[in-house]
Amino acid sequence: MAKKRYYVVWSGVEPGIYESWEECEARIKGVKQALYKSFDTLPDARKAYSSSPYSYIGSKAKEKSTPKDLPSTVTKVALAVDAACSGNPGQMEYRGVYIATGEEIFHFGPIFGTNNIGEFLAIVHGLALLKQKGLEMPIYSDSRNALLWVKQKKCKTKLPRDASSEELFGYIDRAEKWLKQNSYTTTLLKWETSEWGEIPADFGRK
Repeated sequence: MAKKRYYVVWSGVEPGIYESWEECEARIKGVKQALYKSFDTLPDARKAYSSSPYSYIGSKAKEKSTPKDLPSTVTKVALAVDAACSGNPGQMEYRGVYIATGEEIFHFGPIFGTNNIGEFLAIVHGLALLKQKGLEMPIYSDSRNALLWVKQKKCKTKLPRDASSEELFGYIDRAEKWLKQNSYTTTLLKWETSEWGEIPADFGRK
């Protein structure tokens, strides 16, 4: 009898954990730069799904995501942040990527939320990290809403605060508190997708 395997799809039509290759294949077929891997146990698969895929699939996949041929107007020594959500609301995650190398600097989620909230939290996460490390570089985001919310120090989401979203709102509260209690010199920049293509932190799920 064949040993049971669990398949993690980080980037595909519908990211998640699947119990057969057929289910996994249906989520990655035709998807450029699909990210997926099989695991022996469900706990291992769950741990992997909540982590960066590059911790499990090696350098080749990371090289695919490294930005190439970006215009001279884009600052390469910078942090790009982005969020992805399976459903809206749904399972949301966000990450920060160092543009010069394509290296993933941080990753959070998945957690129940919305894409806009993820974009907001990603910017604040980046701001707090850069300040903590004493680093000076701009942050790019492709979300006008999130950039405005950060400027206003308020996550103006319409998502109800209830049992399903309480954990998420705990992170929102912390982010808003950080913005109100901290100053920063980091420049926040709008990533112009129509001119430059997808932001380097994009999850590739469109």
